[in-house]
Amino acid sequence: MEIIVAGNGKVGEALVKQLSAEGYNLTLIDHDTARLEDMSEHYDCIGVEGNCASMETLKQCGVENADLLIAATGSDEVNLLCAMTAKGMNPQIHTIARIRNPEYVEQAYVMRSVFGLSMTFNPEKQAAKEIERLLKLPGFLKRDSFAKGKVEIVELRIDADSKLKDVTLSTMYKTVKCKVLVCAVIRNGETVTPSGSCTLREGDKIFVTAPTDNLATLLKNLGIVTHKVKSVAVAGGGMLSYYLAQSIEKQMDVTIIEKDSERCRKLSEALDNTNVICGDISSQSILESERLSQCDALVTLTGIDEQNIITSLYGTKCKISTVVTKLDRMDESGVINDLPLGSIVCPRKLCCNNIVRYVRAIGNQVGAAVTIHSIADGHAEAMEFVVDETTKSCKVPLKNLSLKENVLIVCITRRGAIQIPDGESFFEKGDSVLVVYSGEDVILKLNDIFV
Repeated sequence: MEIIVAGNGKVGEALVKQLSAEGYNLTLIDHDTARLEDMSEHYDCIGVEGNCASMETLKQCGVENADLLIAATGSDEVNLLCAMTAKGMNPQIHTIARIRNPEYVEQAYVMRSVFGLSMTFNPEKQAAKEIERLLKLPGFLKRDSFAKGKVEIVELRIDADSKLKDVTLSTMYKTVKCKVLVCAVIRNGETVTPSGSCTLREGDKIFVTAPTDNLATLLKNLGIVTHKVKSVAVAGGGMLSYYLAQSIEKQMDVTIIEKDSERCRKLSEALDNTNVICGDISSQSILESERLSQCDALVTLTGIDEQNIITSLYGTKCKISTVVTKLDRMDESGVINDLPLGSIVCPRKLCCNNIVRYVRAIGNQVGAAVTIHSIADGHAEAMEFVVDETTKSCKVPLKNLSLKENVLIVCITRRGAIQIPDGESFFEKGDSVLVVYSGEDVILKLNDIFV
């Protein structure tokens, strides 16, 4: 498949990294020659310097024969013009555009045929939804939703006082007292697909598949005390902070701390029930005067990863029960993984999941995943498939299936009923099957999980 990526920012780079690893033919457009050369050296892509919205540049990229264009520059207007121009030059091309401005979001959707858009994405809005879900059920480090919201894969850390410390997975039910399945474990930086004999250790991060209705029970039985979040302090007043405050200000008391006075004015005008403070979050006096330590949740959303990390560490030191940290550049691994930063949210990774799903669906019209989430710090994928007439091994017990190494079937949904499967379970036509895979190959359709 021939794919053009316009814009070499954080999102563009993440897309090139993911899509090049899956073997697609990529052309990257940007104004920065040095950055293009660096990307071409690290990833299998062709770099073209120029204006992505111009016919000349798009022609140079071979837009007439391309299958997909992803416009991911920092300008909504350029992204829209780029998509329109590409569609005019090649009516068969699929186009995806990044739209961040709230004034354009609805307009771009309603007029998508006019703009020539197949899909739009908004990293900040997607991240805001993720943070909102974490605030509404605090206790989990991360939550990914499947089966139309009926099933989730949640992330937990095994601390020194955790009830799961030194528990073997085969006996885990005695502790959690509800049907769940551990689908991945990160231990000492390594990700493993666990078996029933796996014993959980202090410091492990585990990824648990469970029906959404069981999540509150899971937290209660693990002794993870969670209080309803009533007050939220948000560090930084960017677009993500706006989307988050807009979605939660009627249910929670929200305070945004932003040092740019003009941005504060705009936020105050746009948000009816949010308290906006003009001040520097790195100032100790601001932290003390605004009583940050007394809030139920702290969400650090400045544009500087280091600032977010320091502020979140302060929140953890003050024993704020729920801390959420946004990271744009740094990976959730190594030293970062060992810091007490609460839940880590990365907007570019969230939007990449949806785009990768769309790309795979283009190349596999039958049997492509309907939902994809990257889990275990990017070392595994959780994919939801619908079983159809082409699917192999229907009605065969899972214990008799010949599956690839590092493949785990973690949930089966049949006519709305959720099954956390065992060896006797099976899938049939019409079922939704949730698969977790931590291998090197790419799983494009359900039949790819079989040997």
